[in-house]
Amino acid sequence: MTAKVSGAIEYARQHGARFLDELFEMLRIPSVGADPAFAADTRRNAEWLAAHLAALGLDKACVMETAGHPVVYGEWLGAGPDKPTVLIYGHYDVVPAVMEDGWDTPPFEPVVKDGKIYARGATDDKGQLFIHVKALEAYLKTSGGAPVNVKILLEGEEEVSSPNLVPWIREHQDLIQADVCVISDSSMRVVEEPAITHSLRGMTYLEVEVQGPREDLHSGFWGGATHNPALALVEILAKLYNADGTIAVPGFYDDVVPLTDAERAMLAKVSLTEEQFMAATGVPAVWGDANYTIRERVSARPTLDINGLWSGYAGPGPKTIIPVRAGCKISSRLVGNQDAHKIYELIKKAIEAATPPTVKVEVRLITTGKPALIPFDLPEMQAASRAYARGWGYAPLFTRGGGSIPIVAELADLLKIPVVMMGYGLDTDGLHSPNEHYRIDMFHRGIETAIVYLDELAQLPA
Repeated sequence: MTAKVSGAIEYARQHGARFLDELFEMLRIPSVGADPAFAADTRRNAEWLAAHLAALGLDKACVMETAGHPVVYGEWLGAGPDKPTVLIYGHYDVVPAVMEDGWDTPPFEPVVKDGKIYARGATDDKGQLFIHVKALEAYLKTSGGAPVNVKILLEGEEEVSSPNLVPWIREHQDLIQADVCVISDSSMRVVEEPAITHSLRGMTYLEVEVQGPREDLHSGFWGGATHNPALALVEILAKLYNADGTIAVPGFYDDVVPLTDAERAMLAKVSLTEEQFMAATGVPAVWGDANYTIRERVSARPTLDINGLWSGYAGPGPKTIIPVRAGCKISSRLVGNQDAHKIYELIKKAIEAATPPTVKVEVRLITTGKPALIPFDLPEMQAASRAYARGWGYAPLFTRGGGSIPIVAELADLLKIPVVMMGYGLDTDGLHSPNEHYRIDMFHRGIETAIVYLDELAQLPA
């Protein structure tokens, strides 16, 4: 290990308590990007980050406007043109959190229990993005510079599928152009099995509304001759699925890239048993396509899920009506090479074909996101593998993520660079859930791994 790397790691260890205090300060800002009521706080978080980057000595550290919440940008290019440039992406917005959701402590007042930080955003993604900021600080404060050039891009709309980031990237592509992008917004099963995610699922999200009578009807007067919209909706939805757990939408699987034997072998290293799955989820039994393992189903295969249903009366006591309408929200997780808009059209066509003439249906597209599939044999990926072995203490596994980070595919496509997803959280951190938390030792371990990764990138051939 070089003196520059050793010095940076030692600095990070000496200043670890301060790093945590600074993270707690950011976690106290309720940057709920999806809720307009928190718009001022979301901007305050962006300004806090920009000021922090400027204080570390980064150039151009500033808040930059988008059509929605702003982005934060800063750069340090002191390594020179003969060294690679890494773009670090993260997001400072968080999902909503209130005590009534089931939190044991206030979600925006960090609390440490059993070596874990409990707060909204602790692992998703404030804690993980701050790892890279502190890794860069460690280099700047010890040897005066990092081994590579660094650009930092932090957004405030990731939790709502980044609707305004792509237009911003197109407008500022020259500013953020780099040789590789690194993102820490993912997780691993256990500390001893760090994971490099080389694939993420995309997203098609839509809403369906079935219209029946002109108004709510008395079920005693009109029942038996009126097709209940709630009944019609569930009949339509049932036709989207086969009895074996596969999706019955014609053409849905046409563009799915088959899993190779090598990919299946890698996923087998992080396999989930039925017992583990049931323990983690609380379900009484596992469901889905038996041709694929549980791990393959939740990460490498497309899905079609009903996220919400509504219709009629749900208050106390009876109200015997035939409701005027029924609706639902549906999401489809996509894998390479599925196209989100094509999948929307296929689902829409299948729903319309399944709709009887006794009701009317409207299908609306809400949002989309591209799936990402990055080859794991790229030099930048292998450099990440070595960084985990040196900095984390365990060699990582390459795996597929079941979730969606839409900007991953967009960055890879627009900038024509590999995107390396180095997660420093645990699958059990409770992201998006009450009592989200992040292990303090993993925060510090992540900083040391990020320090080593910059050094590994500097060793790659020009």
